[in-house]
Amino acid sequence: MLDQLNQLMRYIDEHLTEELSPQDITRLTGLSDYHFRRMFSYMSGVTLTEYIKQRRLSEANRDLIQGASVTTVAFQYGFRSVEGFSRAFRNWSGYLPSFAIKHQIQKTFPPFTFYLEIKGGTSMEFKIEEKSSFFITGVSKRVPIQFEGVNESIIELAQSITTDQRRQMKAMADLYPNHILNVSFDHEEQFQEETGSLTHMLGYATTQKLTDSGIGLEQLYIDASTWVIFPNRGPFPATLQDTMARSYSEWLPSSGYELIDLPAISFTIHGDDPEQVYSEVWVAVSKKSSEQ
Repeated sequence: MLDQLNQLMRYIDEHLTEELSPQDITRLTGLSDYHFRRMFSYMSGVTLTEYIKQRRLSEANRDLIQGASVTTVAFQYGFRSVEGFSRAFRNWSGYLPSFAIKHQIQKTFPPFTFYLEIKGGTSMEFKIEEKSSFFITGVSKRVPIQFEGVNESIIELAQSITTDQRRQMKAMADLYPNHILNVSFDHEEQFQEETGSLTHMLGYATTQKLTDSGIGLEQLYIDASTWVIFPNRGPFPATLQDTMARSYSEWLPSSGYELIDLPAISFTIHGDDPEQVYSEVWVAVSKKSSEQ
């Protein structure tokens, strides 16, 4: 897997002025576009789109110092306008392109290289479970992607749930864990944006189809699938986020499974001890084909 990852990093650098297609990713890594992007984010700490953006801006900076015009560089590296490039360049470097040219200022963002690092053995508990199709009934909103710390947008979503909504969600809940779930899906990576976003739902698992409740509840259908479930216990949210990151960056690459395009699900049960909060991470997977 390391060879394939590094091969793709080299390919990206050799084709920075071109768009990376899902077919390129699959051809070079043997993984689906969806699986690779999710795994890359957790392994590297940035999305693949953000990585490519920063590599392009780094190379654009070099070209500007060497005498290329702002207009040429902007369109060469895939920006739709000079204004959009100048804004992204300033956000990235702290300077406008014209200032960087005048003062010969160069900022770099080196290409990634993946290598194997053996760390002290920390085992991961998991189980693989087949689940029939089900619904999640709840409320949702677009939130910024955030790998660490408390996501204030999700807190706001939780605080927006009304008493009537909560009552009906609980009344419909007839599946494990009979507890509110965090459900993330529909990831969006915008090249011109600083960060991506996703849709986050808070709701309960149920076999019951929602009829028009009139109180603003939504329902998400989840296909029957294989799920790998990672239980964990520790301080919240650090332990949950660490488990999610390790499931993508450590367990998946050597598991013989790949991600499928279903929401990531987790839930947390707080008890008396804040250092021993129980949570689970659910990741939908399928067996890799023999060709991969």
